[in-house]
Amino acid sequence: MTTESIEATVQRLADSSGGQILRSLRDGLASSLKVYLALFVLGFVISFPATSGFIAWLIDADRLPSGVDIIVVSPVEFLFLQLRIAGSIGLGAVVLMMVVQVGLHGVRHQAVQARLSELNVSLPRPGPAVVVTVVSALLLMVIGLLYAWHALIPMLLEYLTKDAQQAGLSTEWRLSSYAGFLVNLLAASAIGFQAPLVTTLVLRSGVFTRVQLVQARRGIWFGAFVLGALLSPPDPLSLFLVALPVIFLFELAMLIDRITRQEEPRAVVQ
Repeated sequence: MTTESIEATVQRLADSSGGQILRSLRDGLASSLKVYLALFVLGFVISFPATSGFIAWLIDADRLPSGVDIIVVSPVEFLFLQLRIAGSIGLGAVVLMMVVQVGLHGVRHQAVQARLSELNVSLPRPGPAVVVTVVSALLLMVIGLLYAWHALIPMLLEYLTKDAQQAGLSTEWRLSSYAGFLVNLLAASAIGFQAPLVTTLVLRSGVFTRVQLVQARRGIWFGAFVLGALLSPPDPLSLFLVALPVIFLFELAMLIDRITRQEEPRAVVQ
């Protein structure tokens, strides 16, 4: 392929609806860089004083299995953990603003509208449906966090502690590792419990039909276990306790959609 043909291909991609969308997003995010930086600093400064109390709450003896001690292995480990928590909160605020900004800007962009038309995808209009979607996402996130905090985490901590103690090992956990363990499981549950909402949105928007999702069921189940492997500790029990709720909620959403809607089967496009 010659240099001229490569340049022509790149220019054609840049002039396409997808290229225009990416260019618009890049310009919009770049113009808001100072706002993002200010929001990160604000979130960091506001949350940092509360991190000490939050860590003390996490390592409260009543929340730990019997015989477990939390230790620090360096003089600055506690400080670094505080910085990580405050930084994560600041970064979360920035990501939330970016998502809102991209969503509001994107749905009004002509190239986005053209691309959605090409894909035959319909987005929900501002109104009760959007409010219900947002409330459902928040509710599912809370349910996922409650599941992780009151069922998943205590069960895994007890299992892992007894396993180590029966092997004759002392159960002293590093502070940063313990906090990371909790955060990973909470995040995995909060994300995984969005499965019914994502499934419903995919079906109602027309991206995929129920027949197509049924045909892709094995791949979806495999993806749930991949999510569990990435976000949970490296043991089989954690993997299954994270992945199985995702699979159950996906199947529940499929069942509800089948009961509430009649769908004409159509062939899967190869």
